[in-house]
Amino acid sequence: MIETVFRNARIVLADTVHDGDLVVRDGTIAEVGDRGSSDDGVDMEGDWLLPGLVELHTDHLESHYAPRPQVRWNAAVAVQAHDAQIAASGITTVFDALRVGMDEDARLRSEDMRQLADAIEAGKSRGRLRADHLIHLRCEVSAADVMDGFALFADDPQVRLVSMMDHTPGQRQFTSMDAYRIYYQGKTGMSDDEFMAFVRQRQEHAGRWSPGNRKALSEACRARGIILASHDDATEAHVEEAVEHGVGLAEFPTTMEAARASREAGLKVLMGAPNIVRGGSHSGNVAAGDLADAGLLDVLSSDYIPFSLLQSIFMIADRSGSIDLPAAVALVSANPAAAAGLDDRGEIAPGKRADLVQVHIDDGVPVVRSVWRQGRRVV
Repeated sequence: MIETVFRNARIVLADTVHDGDLVVRDGTIAEVGDRGSSDDGVDMEGDWLLPGLVELHTDHLESHYAPRPQVRWNAAVAVQAHDAQIAASGITTVFDALRVGMDEDARLRSEDMRQLADAIEAGKSRGRLRADHLIHLRCEVSAADVMDGFALFADDPQVRLVSMMDHTPGQRQFTSMDAYRIYYQGKTGMSDDEFMAFVRQRQEHAGRWSPGNRKALSEACRARGIILASHDDATEAHVEEAVEHGVGLAEFPTTMEAARASREAGLKVLMGAPNIVRGGSHSGNVAAGDLADAGLLDVLSSDYIPFSLLQSIFMIADRSGSIDLPAAVALVSANPAAAAGLDDRGEIAPGKRADLVQVHIDDGVPVVRSVWRQGRRVV
């Protein structure tokens, strides 16, 4: 039996903060106790001790694999670099979001996503990864090839979450055509005429492909027991459609109306931690902080900045009169774990996995000092 005692810690439990010691045996939390007199074990020096963070949707891996438009990095090394940043941000369980369903101007193809998935799975099997990695497929339903890309992951047990996305201009995330114009013309340098032709083409593709692809994806996920998420819902009609398809998680609803309808329909609401850190949406959509204040926020995701998870929870606890630190921590640990069906982690409690993060606050900045996964130090 391997036993470790974490001494002199501010332990964030489900509903309170306990100043004391934590005992871990064989990778599992054994007991939470009062501060002892022994010098044995790991001295936390009064730092916060949090449950390992659980990340359901990060696009961060692609930036390591394709750091420049014409550059493709070695997939195994890209996964290692991604994993190191994830773990150093306090994330011990991560759902790596891989795209399938590609637009005609996409820099990456579904085959690239399969290569990254193979690299993730090889890293796991060889014990090279610090965090526990699972796969989240981001499926662009308006793309003609989305089901072909999905088929590359047939029977892959690492796929535990699928989101149905539709980034067609004029709806959902891009209801504002002005915002879409700034985003896309700024990215591509299209002329006004080229941009309008592009918009018409995208809208035509959505009308042709989205309904059938949503139906096919929902049926495939139901058959395989994969959790299904909607994406960028903006209206009650969008939420009703999601419910019809068996969705359990509403990712990034763009309006208060859609978030409230999602919650009333029994869906868990996920928003971006960068939205909290920045104080609002970069696309002009509803602010995550407003949903938190309205009691409509269940899960935070780092989306594109891994460290934003840790940063956001301390910001929420500092500014909110209704959300204390344990409740804020649950947004990035217990709640996403429950939404993903992972009942063995996400909380500091006897019987749970000893996924732990030691955090020191320096001049208002959270600093990750150490991370343990199943009792083994990984950072």
